[in-house]
Amino acid sequence: MKASNKLRIGLLVDDFIIPYWAYSIVEKIESSEFAEIVLVVKKRKSSVKTIWQKARNSLPVLFYKIFRQLESYFFKVSPYAFERKDLRTLISIAKVFEVDCIEKKYSDYVTEDQVKEIKDFHVDVFIRFGFRILRGEMLKTAKYGIWSYHHGDNAVNRGGPAGFWEVMRREREVGSILQILTEDLDGGHVLARSWSGIHRLLTPTVNAYFWKSSTFILRNLKELYEFGGEAFMEKIRLENDRLNFYSHPLYTIPRNLQFLILVFSNVWNWAKLNCWKLLNFEQWILLYAFDQRGITTSIFKYKRITPPKDRFWADPCVIFDNNKFYIFLEEFIYKEKRGHISVIELNKNGIPGNPKVILEKSYHLSYPFVFKYQDNYYMIPETSENSTIELYQARDFPYKWEFRMNLIENIRAFDTTLLIKDNKFWLFTNLKDIDGASPSEELFLFMSDNLFSNTWEQHPCNPIVSDVKSARPAGRMFYHNGKLYRPSQDCSYKYGYSTVINEVQILNEKEYKEYKISEISPKWAKDVVATHTISFDQDLSVIDASINRKKFT
Repeated sequence: MKASNKLRIGLLVDDFIIPYWAYSIVEKIESSEFAEIVLVVKKRKSSVKTIWQKARNSLPVLFYKIFRQLESYFFKVSPYAFERKDLRTLISIAKVFEVDCIEKKYSDYVTEDQVKEIKDFHVDVFIRFGFRILRGEMLKTAKYGIWSYHHGDNAVNRGGPAGFWEVMRREREVGSILQILTEDLDGGHVLARSWSGIHRLLTPTVNAYFWKSSTFILRNLKELYEFGGEAFMEKIRLENDRLNFYSHPLYTIPRNLQFLILVFSNVWNWAKLNCWKLLNFEQWILLYAFDQRGITTSIFKYKRITPPKDRFWADPCVIFDNNKFYIFLEEFIYKEKRGHISVIELNKNGIPGNPKVILEKSYHLSYPFVFKYQDNYYMIPETSENSTIELYQARDFPYKWEFRMNLIENIRAFDTTLLIKDNKFWLFTNLKDIDGASPSEELFLFMSDNLFSNTWEQHPCNPIVSDVKSARPAGRMFYHNGKLYRPSQDCSYKYGYSTVINEVQILNEKEYKEYKISEISPKWAKDVVATHTISFDQDLSVIDASINRKKFT
């Protein structure tokens, strides 16, 4: 589409006062170069319900409503996705059109005459921030459909409330989709699909994944604008050309007794956990194994290197040089509340030396990615707290390093991992793309023909992975039997719960595809509760693991 021909966007709302996450979407559309808000369709309020009618509807689910109010009050999050904002501050030049709806139980039907008037505005995309379940001809009023969120994985959870059932049942993840509405409830054509982690509380869970999903709209509008409508819709059609059955119930707000049972179960588990924490703690340690045949795949064979109780060791990166093994790692001393980079020398008998600090800053450092290029060693540590991706060069390997340059600035990047392939440099990194979202859920890819560049190009498929189960990098990418593998973290159950091994099947300047082929789960020993990094060089394999330890023994 031409630059002068912006996409014409319409909004569907119940009120001009909307939640912050939706307000931020409108704000970004209005400041974009490819779309503009031209119409706001507001649902006119139906007849006012009597006090008795309100009570009759509220009493069966009263406990849930009280719980939501209390939890959001006592457990503050910032920025708060549901803070109320006035849409009128953004849409002063857009036409406002109020409609009456024919209401049938859960569905809204816009009258035929009003649908005709709406079509005269020639809207390209409607974004639904209000109304109930839309049915009928209203679904055909935008050229590229009505785009609507479902904050849940529509393969396993249709209905609502958003995030509630996943949190209360202590599931590992909660899904979110952006879809083009059809007559099939939560079964429209999916534009974006993602999975997020679950906190122990509902408010932070919902807050984080509403913020993350708020980025879906702008990404897809930009793609629609750049690809053109025909190519974009064909791509969406092909991606949705699969038969999917839904055999779970249609979830609704829990009734009072049902709610009490769920809450009691969660309070009981919370009490047990906090009692356990009085006497125990979790600590990240290192584990290693030697095998001349290659990477060691039987995890129970690994031997431990356990740090003192005042710190943890994590994010190992192994380098074999001058007939010696060096394990670079994050060393985090609890009382300092900040990580630095250290290195441990390990001889071929498996005897480790003492860790030596090699890089320390006023901000947190972790995930030392060390690599060799043109006979020099370089390191990219995680420096998200400084909003940079930094490159260091060894002056006296492995103990002395100096800052070389910032590869990318003004970026909140996590666990950056470099791959040199096809005479090109590929930077894989997790980004916290918006305030309030999690840093463990979306993987972005940047590329350059020159390592020492500060103008890295974004891959057109970004984010190349949007899934808490496999997005965040977990160590150096490697080849095995001619195939390329990317280790990643599954952070769904908890941060760094397990290490996922993904086979990279397509990697070029236009496409990226990977598939999970294996997983290192924390199941080989009773005290192991997580594992989230793997590294290999020569015949030494190293992983990290979080273990349960007693505080006072």
